[in-house]
Amino acid sequence: MRVLVVEDELTLASLIRKGLREEGLLADVAVKGEDAIWMAAASPYDVVVLDVMLPGIDGFETCRRLREQGVRTPILMLTARDAVEDRITGLDTGADDYLAKPFDFGELLARLRALARRGPAERGTVLRVGDLELEQATRAVRRREHAISLSTKEFQLLEVFMQHPDEVLSRYQLLEGAWDTGYEHRSNVIDVYVRNLREKIDRPFGVQTLETVRGAGYRLKSH
Repeated sequence: MRVLVVEDELTLASLIRKGLREEGLLADVAVKGEDAIWMAAASPYDVVVLDVMLPGIDGFETCRRLREQGVRTPILMLTARDAVEDRITGLDTGADDYLAKPFDFGELLARLRALARRGPAERGTVLRVGDLELEQATRAVRRREHAISLSTKEFQLLEVFMQHPDEVLSRYQLLEGAWDTGYEHRSNVIDVYVRNLREKIDRPFGVQTLETVRGAGYRLKSH
């Protein structure tokens, strides 16, 4: 995993970088938002750790500009400000997660790994796998121009599949992508929802794109 740490407190930035490297991760440091913008655009980072209080443009503005420039790397906002309004602002400008200082390094590491597994976000776009389309902004799903009505959870699960076409996803990965961490992972809920999805996105169209990979999980085929 390659992480960009954007933090102007040099002692803290050095500690974070040292801790990440001890865990076998690659870590670069930027002390200004302006530097973070060109670094994130130039290198394939898996996650950006972004402090809100920065010299020059702050973390909120840095996050907004990164998203405007098409950088979809997951962003973890890191700040001493833990007011609800600040958390909302950070998420609204494009951040994926939020952690207030002081923080436990183990929690920071766990959050970074979770964001890296999620992969780059494609906000507000249309995902396409074969003739299946999913529009994230309007939550519309179509196959061959026919609208498909899905529940909220069915939509979220399909979104995970369509972000990883032709990949075998385990039940745990699907739970992690479409359910919060408090959900019971031993439940057969994935099997139920996959069956529901097949009845809506495959069966009416005479196709079998959502397949079971025995002993491994499920895969959404692109063709």
